[in-house]
Amino acid sequence: MDDFFAVGPLTGRIARLEPLGDQHVPGLVAAAQAGRERYALTDVPRDEQEAYRYVKRAADGLAEGNIVAFAVVDQRDGTVVGSTRFCYFEHWRWREEYRRRPAGIPDACELGGTWLALHAQRTGINREAKLLMLEVAFDRWRLRRVRLRTDARNERSRAAIAGIGARLDGVLRADSAGYDGAVRDSATYSITEQDWPEVRDRLAASLVR
Repeated sequence: MDDFFAVGPLTGRIARLEPLGDQHVPGLVAAAQAGRERYALTDVPRDEQEAYRYVKRAADGLAEGNIVAFAVVDQRDGTVVGSTRFCYFEHWRWREEYRRRPAGIPDACELGGTWLALHAQRTGINREAKLLMLEVAFDRWRLRRVRLRTDARNERSRAAIAGIGARLDGVLRADSAGYDGAVRDSATYSITEQDWPEVRDRLAASLVR
């Protein structure tokens, strides 16, 4: 399983995903300063102390097999512009005669915890980062499904998720604690292994444009 979670760096034309570590803390803090009002519904560190805790939680999650987190880097100038992660890995209970992969290998996961600096939004970095991660999820890990969830009130996040080709499964009411202290409803989207070829081609074409 250690090899399974050994992912990255993942490099595209404008986005690079590096395994998240303490070396990214200054960049995370700088990336999170502008447009703080946009992060009211998202877990985004405000200062160095919070950023170190943010990285530590990700490292603990990696050790437990729950999280694979990345710093998002702008390839054009090498600056850290945000973060994203794989999380909530699911191990389905197959009857042995139907099992198609070794025991302990996940069947599905969530792609989430994504935030970008204000200046990096709507630049194509998020879409390329998602393409790189989905290639790992479906082409390397052979997952059955990738789920994406966001606070139902977060219209920007919902538009970005729909924009990569994920399908809305529904809204889970009173799903979790919101980052603003509210009881959060979660808009839940998914991409299945059957959806992936169309989603891959659509994302690749949008990045060319």
